[in-house]
Amino acid sequence: MEFSAKDIAALLNGEVEGSSSVTVNNISKIDQPIPGTLTFLSNPAYTKYIYTTTASIVIVNKDFKPDNTLSCTLIRVEDAYAALAKLLDFYVKTKPSKIGIEQPSFVSSSAILGGQIYIGAFAYIGENARIGNNVKIYPHVYIGDNVRIGDHSVLYSGVKIYSDCLIGDGCILHSGAVVGSDGFGFAPNNGGPYTKIEQIGNVVIGNNVEIGANTTIDRATMGSTFIHDGVKLDNLIQIAHNDEIGENTVMAAQVGIAGSTIVGKNCVFGGQAAVSGHITIGEGSKIGPKSGVMSSLKPNSVVLGAPALDFKLAMKSFSIIRNLPQLREEVIELQKKIKSIENNE
Repeated sequence: MEFSAKDIAALLNGEVEGSSSVTVNNISKIDQPIPGTLTFLSNPAYTKYIYTTTASIVIVNKDFKPDNTLSCTLIRVEDAYAALAKLLDFYVKTKPSKIGIEQPSFVSSSAILGGQIYIGAFAYIGENARIGNNVKIYPHVYIGDNVRIGDHSVLYSGVKIYSDCLIGDGCILHSGAVVGSDGFGFAPNNGGPYTKIEQIGNVVIGNNVEIGANTTIDRATMGSTFIHDGVKLDNLIQIAHNDEIGENTVMAAQVGIAGSTIVGKNCVFGGQAAVSGHITIGEGSKIGPKSGVMSSLKPNSVVLGAPALDFKLAMKSFSIIRNLPQLREEVIELQKKIKSIENNE
């Protein structure tokens, strides 16, 4: 399918600079351009590539000012990155959509299915499950008893939803994601075998949540583990029992949140960050990669390191650590000089 610069500009509410009739049929990276494709420039570090790109159309910010002659057509928008996201969303939605129930698959007679849904081969839908309209359930998905899945949600191959869990509208769960597995609850017995604490709660996921591949969200011991609207979880993340993740919080890969922790809305977690249990992370906080958060954080905190420190303090500490080898050599040299002075007295 081909689109002209004029069509794309209309979709993005942008302005064409160059040929409005030039067409593209795909998208490429600005540093790996392909003729007949569209690309974008939002990061100033990639500006040099726009002067040599062979892509036909480049989306740029309105304030972009070229230093040299350009061979491509520009589409100027308020935010090039946001415009690309909108364009990619449009592109995906124009692709053919699967509908129907493939065989072999199992759907309980007590399950309620919405309209225009897709259920792939070898999928399993348990008793009293409710599946909304326009839901896509790819092959080998397991949906347990009493599960609720909202309209327009997508569950890719291998997703497992344990019984009684609730998933909102417009959610995306990538392959291998597990929702509602048991929380890690065991009672010690004076050196004997641990006693399992049954996990009788569930997981409640809001609207427009995206869960990455092989991410796990444990059911609550009692009550619910909550993932609120707009949360975005990367791959290989662990959310423990009775956690609550606030609206529009994002977590990069391999983050781990221990049990009964409350994370406020609009927080950002770098990759491999870890958070202790039974604490609160204030809204708007930013946790650096590989940080270890062991106590509650006030709203809008910015921390880094393990144990996590205020960002500015952490950077000063890292600077000191980096200079330790040199400081050690200087201390040894000073000790030698002091000893020499003492021996001459």
